[in-house]
Amino acid sequence: MLALEKFFDEHTMSVHLRVGTYPYGKKGHPGEWSLEKLEEEIMDNARLQEIVDEIIEKTEEDERSFIEISRANSTIVQYKDYRVVIVRPPVSDALELTAVKPLVKLDLDKYDIPEKVMERIKERSSGIIISGEVGSGKSTFASALAEEYAKSGRVTKTLESPRDLMLGDDITQYSKNFGTSEEIHDILFLSRPDNVIFDEMRDSPDFQLYIDIRLGGSSVIGVLHAASPIDTIQRFIGRMEVGMIPSVLDTIIFIKDGKIGKVFVLKMVVKVPSGMIEADLARPVIEIRDLVSQKLMFEIYSYGEETVVIPVTKESGKTPMKALAEKQVLSEFGRYSKSAEVEVLGEHKVRVYVPKRDKAKIIGTKGVNITAIEKKLGIKIDVAALEDTSRKELKRIGYQASERGTSLIFNIGAAGKMVDLFIEDEFLFTSTSSKKGEVKVNKKSELGAKLLSAMDSGKKIYIKG
Repeated sequence: MLALEKFFDEHTMSVHLRVGTYPYGKKGHPGEWSLEKLEEEIMDNARLQEIVDEIIEKTEEDERSFIEISRANSTIVQYKDYRVVIVRPPVSDALELTAVKPLVKLDLDKYDIPEKVMERIKERSSGIIISGEVGSGKSTFASALAEEYAKSGRVTKTLESPRDLMLGDDITQYSKNFGTSEEIHDILFLSRPDNVIFDEMRDSPDFQLYIDIRLGGSSVIGVLHAASPIDTIQRFIGRMEVGMIPSVLDTIIFIKDGKIGKVFVLKMVVKVPSGMIEADLARPVIEIRDLVSQKLMFEIYSYGEETVVIPVTKESGKTPMKALAEKQVLSEFGRYSKSAEVEVLGEHKVRVYVPKRDKAKIIGTKGVNITAIEKKLGIKIDVAALEDTSRKELKRIGYQASERGTSLIFNIGAAGKMVDLFIEDEFLFTSTSSKKGEVKVNKKSELGAKLLSAMDSGKKIYIKG
């Protein structure tokens, strides 16, 4: 028996050894454990180094054990059922060792799985993601799933980093640490397994490999860390086109405290998002539903220039309008007025208050501007005048114009003053002067180019405030 094994009993999930501290162990099971002191003697460097040397020596002798990663200052070892992580200075401030041993190896029958969920696992074992927090039991469930597929006569293989799933001899376990993504990609496509379990997806290359395998038509189940089911999907947004997500990921199984928590399914539809009522606002929407209750939980769609994930259940207390209206409307109206204020009137309507002088140009001739804004944002907008008694009478302000680097400078001699800039009678924008009493405009911007052109052609530039 290794010296390390003496720290374990039937209740120990992991052992944590570090020079200068007492040995500690996590005891219990996923979702219910405590950190307990294992000895009353502080670990010194010589003793911990002996434990490390013994593990590496025995691993090299045992044909079923292997060193998964070996670097100058860290080593990851799979010794029989123990996954051992060794970290040395200067990566850590002292020599430390963490060893993890699975306490149980469960069959799928041991889980309380609803009939709808079991049917989806067995009949549609593609595009599944198993997620959960650290130590929630994700990998244990993935192992049970792999064994179930193998028992049903399917060729099942795993892709791990490191290899630590407890599986039978009829399941091949590939290590991502010893092969490139291209090599693994070729192996899987040429060997064509019925099911692939991709354990511990972490970085963008992992996600890209999962996406490639799925789009190639293979059945693949991914395992990754996430704090909630919806966070699982968030980790795919930005790594691929949003419209392709349901083709790659169609089922999320969230594990909590060693049990199946929520199971969400994804589907792409074309419809008017929840909270909007105009038929011409229909767009592609990814619906996320609870598999068991079929209750609509979230929607993903484009809103303005953003891709948003919106909860639509009553329990959430949020609607698309309440969640995004103020931010999106203020952003859009900032192009016309710096003094806009937003009042949410309902799930699909807002009122925007702007200075009286800005109202006409925002609405536009025959309402063309405000109609375009409503269509872009997908909501109804009332425009009302904002009473601003402090700025009712705008007067021309003297200024000195100059150029500095890439900027046009208008010095009005007053700090923190809100002013409007005009070319002749054409309003350009509203701004607030700096501490030096300056209003800066980038010469390369559209406004800067317009001002330079006006100066060159002899047009009058007015500042009012």
